[in-house]
Amino acid sequence: MTEPRNPGMSSLPQTAPVHTDSTSQAVEMDPVEYTLRKRLPRKLPKRRNDVYVNMKTDFRAQLARCQKLLEGGGHREICVHGLGLAINRAINIALQLQASSQGALQLAANTSTVELVDDLEPEDPDEAGEPMTRTRNNSAIHIKVFYPDPQ
Repeated sequence: MTEPRNPGMSSLPQTAPVHTDSTSQAVEMDPVEYTLRKRLPRKLPKRRNDVYVNMKTDFRAQLARCQKLLEGGGHREICVHGLGLAINRAINIALQLQASSQGALQLAANTSTVELVDDLEPEDPDEAGEPMTRTRNNSAIHIKVFYPDPQ
């Protein structure tokens, strides 16, 4: 059996510093005592040619929606957005669109970091534990898929 890469880290409990609403001090929380509620991420302005990719919707359905916007929707460009785990799917959709157009479409990708907020609610409301929030960062990608201007 192989040993973990960092044996000191494998035996430590997984606790994260959490910020309470009333103070800005980091406190240790016990993950058993709190329920994690992930808030929805802040979305960019929704335009008709924006496509937000997620992991719950079928890949082919998302790809078909993008193709419909480019071919039948009258748009010369669309913007495909992916957050976290959906980054790979957003890249795959953009590459599939480019391949199906026989190279007529071009891609321009930008990456960013999005700050997400999680709510930590106490399991037992009778105890003295108060609700807390935790902020974390997640990667995002924004891919512009467009037909280049004819020269």
